[in-house]
Amino acid sequence: MSNVEERWVDVEQVAAHLSVNKDSIYRWIEKRSFPSHRAGRLFRFKLSEVDDWVEQGGGNEKRKEDAPR
Repeated sequence: MSNVEERWVDVEQVAAHLSVNKDSIYRWIEKRSFPSHRAGRLFRFKLSEVDDWVEQGGGNEKRKEDAPR
């Protein structure tokens, strides 16, 4: 078993990991329970939590404003 702790990454790194724009990350934090942790004014992420969120379909959730009228 490895004792190496997973490092925290910033919004630029998580956006690059997912190949999306930083604005998408901020929008997902606000509207879709994107796994993030606040450190003062900054957000920090664990890529394992982000990957779990994606695998559970977090990025595919329908937003209320996307629903047909």
